[in-house]
Amino acid sequence: MESPFASPRERGPLSDLRVLEMGQLLAGPFCGQLLADFGAEVIKIEQPGTGDPMREWGREKPHGLSLWWPVIARNKKSVEINAREPEGQAIIRDLVAKSDVLLENFRPGTMEKWGLGYDELARLNPGLVMIRVSGYGQTGPYAKRAGYGSIGEAMGGLRYVTGDPDHPPSRAGISIGDTLAATFACLGGLVALHARERSGRGQVVDSAIYEAVLAVMESLVTEFDKGGYIRERTGAILPNVAPSNIYPTREGGYVLIAANQDTVFARLAEAMGRAELATDPRYATHTARGKHQTELDALIAEWSSKLGREELGRILDTHGVPRGDIYRAPEMLQDAHFKARDAIVRVMHPMLGELKMQNVVPKLSETPGRVSAPGPALGQHNEEIFSGLLGLPSPRLAELAARGVIGARPLAA
Repeated sequence: MESPFASPRERGPLSDLRVLEMGQLLAGPFCGQLLADFGAEVIKIEQPGTGDPMREWGREKPHGLSLWWPVIARNKKSVEINAREPEGQAIIRDLVAKSDVLLENFRPGTMEKWGLGYDELARLNPGLVMIRVSGYGQTGPYAKRAGYGSIGEAMGGLRYVTGDPDHPPSRAGISIGDTLAATFACLGGLVALHARERSGRGQVVDSAIYEAVLAVMESLVTEFDKGGYIRERTGAILPNVAPSNIYPTREGGYVLIAANQDTVFARLAEAMGRAELATDPRYATHTARGKHQTELDALIAEWSSKLGREELGRILDTHGVPRGDIYRAPEMLQDAHFKARDAIVRVMHPMLGELKMQNVVPKLSETPGRVSAPGPALGQHNEEIFSGLLGLPSPRLAELAARGVIGARPLAA
């Protein structure tokens, strides 16, 4: 199958996979982005005329265009099919027969209502892997509730522990619940495809947002189960993990210093000119530093506030103490390490010109992923998929487009 990547090496390790992406917004499409980043042919099915609402999302809109869409839909192909119409559903079934994965993030029961449930699709394609992302999962008493990423963050425990202790629960500033669910969905999809190599059969991957959040909550549940301890909001620190905090500099900015391991703390003490702190009973061990976290942070802040950011960085680097500046986008675009590793990639957009966005992660030494194209125009690949892949004749396409079953562009060109 054709991949958006040009040369054999650039096609990517997943270039033998065809993925149908249904659903919208973020939780499903981010999973599709991850697969497309490594070369899978991701055909995004969108509602004719309107498309994914992500096409409208984002704060800045030069030329009236979303700057989020070029990232979340990069490397994908766009076709317009009305999944609510029986003829549209028939076209989707034809695509399923030629695909490896169907990815969706509708409310559970929606695909079944359209005659596109897994049991029916598996009869057409026994090897199909169906990745399903939802707020609460496909089963259980909450399954059919509406569930956005923010709800999953709350139910999964993340919201309660995020923010300062004297304020209500906060959010992370990004859609972390959606992207966590999508990342686990991608992992599950690849595991299911690997299992298919032995069994020849596909399966359902059920990724619930609240469970994806729960999965990264460390020992939160176990601490309560065995110790009766409930984690609370702690702001910039983790309780009993010290020193690991942001510390002021002479200019007024902050540097994050993480020296909570015994040997690393000894190096920090040396950097501070206070080598005796490493053997002080209050700070000599991880447990002791945790008990005296507040006073230790105050000692380090007193020292760091007398140094400029660059001087502080040099001292910490010389002594092998992990530290990091708190970056925004401007700092990322200027950083030498970001540039050396191509962490930010440049992609040409037909209307917006050169766009900078985050590159593919992780990096693979032999079969790396690649960003070859920004998110496509709505229906950009209608002709390629309907005529080329499915072999539908032009008169039939014109008829379907006239009745709103499929998109009319660029079929009329």
